[in-house]
Amino acid sequence: MLEKTNVKTLENVVVRFSGDSGDGMQLAGNIFSNVSAGVGDQISTFPDYPAEIRAPQGSLSGVSGFQVHIGKGVHTPGDLADVLVAMNPAALKRHACFLKKGGVAIVDIDSFKESDLKKALYTTLDPYTEIGLKAQVVEVPVTSMVKDALAESGLDLKSMLRCRNIFALGLVCWLFDRPLDAAIHLLKNKFAKKPAVFEANSKVLQAGYDYGNNIHASVSTYRIESSEARPGIYTDVNGNTATAWGLIYASEKSGRPLFLGSYPITPATDILHELAKRKDLGVKACQMEDEIAGVCSAIGAAFAGDLAVTTTSGPGLALKSEGIGLAVMAELPLVIIDVQRGGPSTGLPTKTEQTDLRQALYGRNGECPLVVLSAASPVDCFHMAFEAARIAIEHMTPVILLSDAFIGNGSSAFRLPDSDEYPEIRPRFVPEEMKADWHPYNRDDATKARYWAIPGTSGLTHRLGGLEKDAVSGAISNDPVNHEKMVLLRQEKVDRVALDIPDIDPYGDADADTLVVGWGGTFGHIHEAVDEMRAAGKKVAMAHFRYINPLPKNTGEVLARYKNVVVAELNLGQFADFLQAKFPNVNIHRINKVQGQPFLVKELVDGITKIMEG
Repeated sequence: MLEKTNVKTLENVVVRFSGDSGDGMQLAGNIFSNVSAGVGDQISTFPDYPAEIRAPQGSLSGVSGFQVHIGKGVHTPGDLADVLVAMNPAALKRHACFLKKGGVAIVDIDSFKESDLKKALYTTLDPYTEIGLKAQVVEVPVTSMVKDALAESGLDLKSMLRCRNIFALGLVCWLFDRPLDAAIHLLKNKFAKKPAVFEANSKVLQAGYDYGNNIHASVSTYRIESSEARPGIYTDVNGNTATAWGLIYASEKSGRPLFLGSYPITPATDILHELAKRKDLGVKACQMEDEIAGVCSAIGAAFAGDLAVTTTSGPGLALKSEGIGLAVMAELPLVIIDVQRGGPSTGLPTKTEQTDLRQALYGRNGECPLVVLSAASPVDCFHMAFEAARIAIEHMTPVILLSDAFIGNGSSAFRLPDSDEYPEIRPRFVPEEMKADWHPYNRDDATKARYWAIPGTSGLTHRLGGLEKDAVSGAISNDPVNHEKMVLLRQEKVDRVALDIPDIDPYGDADADTLVVGWGGTFGHIHEAVDEMRAAGKKVAMAHFRYINPLPKNTGEVLARYKNVVVAELNLGQFADFLQAKFPNVNIHRINKVQGQPFLVKELVDGITKIMEG
């Protein structure tokens, strides 16, 4: 029997929880992530679950997973797990491919009976050999231990078995020297209205921890070195929640009430859920009858003077396109958030892709320019949601913010910003001196943005609409010269946003010949790939784009410095095509993946190396 002092110290570790969709893997993974963030670890998570509401229990199609990477220098959920928790044979079969060779597989041996193996389509009674598992297997009687721990709880059997995930969580907390106090606090909040359920889960959590401590379930326990964190208040937050918080903060900084007109769609619905809770902060969140009503209600709110937002995913962005065109023509501040998923059509609702970029840039009739931004990580969703609102209000334009399922559902450790960390947002209201002779399309000379006239303001009665307007009077106009003038003004207004965003600042070797370019949720994987290659002595740099239309004003100059520009994205080359069209003399290479899954760091390292070697 090993002593508790047999502790290995690691810089980082990857844990993957897997089981049936009803086994609570997302909850166990989220609590473990929160506990780790609370002790100062950097974290990155990847929830990986099926689109089926509830597949047959124990079947391969119903397996749900949650991977978390904790420690120092963490930018991704990790390519492969050091520890895999498998609650049944189907979970082991599906997710063994995500376990490192020589890693640890913790299995609920009570769920590995012959009938369970048959459900998961095993052909033998030796599942480990059949799938070629090269790992240390720790067989734990999770189900029977939970039953024993809760024998006198008064819960029925079904309710007892729902606690299996928390027993596994307790065991993993022991394995990685995580404190239970924080986990118990999170469980208490989760089950605040069900004290009996909280007591049962709390007891089972301790039982899992004690089980590991008593039998020393692995070769060693592990201590993860915490990062040097900037002082402040930290929490674990997913990208969708961070997006909602960024919008609330923008509302506070702009002094404009926040209105959300939305329709539920995976994987964006959590933004609606989070904002619907915030009536205490003056948020008005309306679940509309469809996507078109969602965007149209937000356009009405923008006209009325609110910070107006609508949220969706790819299929919903298509339905909103006509309404977005109206907002472009009316020149109203509107934020459209697209949490991208696999497509086309309904595609892969719970998987991630970056395949809506062309739709965001061009998916409207006529010359219809607007600003397109993208968030790079779960925490960056807060910043870019704030930026989307700032640009929309200060430049009087619709802004599309592209997130994706990977960062929308994934989470990172988030430091709550200081009150002076973000600037005031200054709405472009009609100046007092212009009110006597004001027209709806009078513009600010510096930005070419029209002024925002709040309905009900004396002397500012006006009408907006989808028909072209005269550049001076604002009356409906069919004059061809006026139409071209208005088209060019709307384009110039968007182009001038480039003067109000940061330049691209490449990371890596200043004398590199190869620049790896990314956008959106690929940031962490590209960052780790570049770090790995530089550590191996290869000169390489990276540039990550959060501002896509317009591009940062120094983009052409930066790209021209490099012999090879490698664009890595989860599509067939949409951003690469965009850059190639803008800068035809740049030598652009492509690394693409369209599998509904994020990149692996190894895939990027291999792909970049091949391009560098010609």
